[in-house]
Amino acid sequence: MSAPAHASADAFFLDTPDGPRFCLYHAPAGNCRGALVYIHPFAEEMNRSRRMAALGARTLAAQGYGVLLLDLHGCGDSAGDFGDATWDGWLRDIAQARAWIEARLGCRAGLWGLRVGALLAIAHAQKASVPPERLLLWQPVTNGSGYLNGFLRLRLAGELLAGGSDSGGTDALREALGAGEALEIAGYCLSPLLASGLDAADARALGPRCPIHWFEVTASAGRSLPPAAVRVADTWRLQGSRVDVHPVQGPQFWAAPETVDCPALLAATLACLEKPDA
Repeated sequence: MSAPAHASADAFFLDTPDGPRFCLYHAPAGNCRGALVYIHPFAEEMNRSRRMAALGARTLAAQGYGVLLLDLHGCGDSAGDFGDATWDGWLRDIAQARAWIEARLGCRAGLWGLRVGALLAIAHAQKASVPPERLLLWQPVTNGSGYLNGFLRLRLAGELLAGGSDSGGTDALREALGAGEALEIAGYCLSPLLASGLDAADARALGPRCPIHWFEVTASAGRSLPPAAVRVADTWRLQGSRVDVHPVQGPQFWAAPETVDCPALLAATLACLEKPDA
């Protein structure tokens, strides 16, 4: 799926109390129908998802949505090193980006997040005094602890490939983080503060107080959400949140070593926004 022709994005650095953050702003074509802040995924998943993020932003902008693509602290072209980033700092970045686009367009903004970016969007919505207008969650990570374990296993796999041992498994790596030691994992420096924030993030803690559109990418048509995801969605509904789940068949582009597109995900996202009660 190719993105429709549209004006080029405006690149700028957003001033925040924690330093400048690189942003790309896609202005809405025609009358503004809404505003969105895109929150990218974690570490290498961000790089593998850049094309889909750009396609999505241009596609949404062409349909009248202003979109701000944000590079979090230590990521992409933003200031700072990944090893200096913290979970709370990333949440402050999101709040600043949301305030910027709301002032620019004069409407309450939604958050569009991918993977850990979706978990950050959920965490913002759980804590914000004024909730976002909506959440668009692409393949959301719902439990930070489980994701952290998976990231730590990359370190163990690297050690084994290098002919070493597994250094005591993820428990030993967690102990090192707990003792204040930063870890080099797959080319990224993981700080204890970022690890602890990710570890504590739990989507089930509180249902976001805004409409939620959950997009789950599956390898074959007709598959439902994984059981863990069903439990999260059901918990949110019991807490009074409105949750619409959209299964989408396509590739896991955020994990693919080569650049791949998922046009069905873009189409499903646009379709949900076209509904009168979206």
